[in-house]
Amino acid sequence: MPPAHILNAPTRLMQDIGYGKGYEYDHDSEEGFSGQDYFPQGMRRQTFYVPTDRGYERDVRHRLEAWSRLRERRQS
Repeated sequence: MPPAHILNAPTRLMQDIGYGKGYEYDHDSEEGFSGQDYFPQGMRRQTFYVPTDRGYERDVRHRLEAWSRLRERRQS
């Protein structure tokens, strides 16, 4: 089950049980990145893709590293 803060809450019941509560819209943050965790509760963050240091993948690697640093800053 995805975490409740990222679930849509179209009904009063869903709002009452916490759906959508605490959701942070990335573009509302200063850096354009909220750093929120979207994995199910209790599931650790996983790495599914490790870009190489060649071509465009180098840019992707730099972005992933920057987002990781922002996430760490926000969680501390």
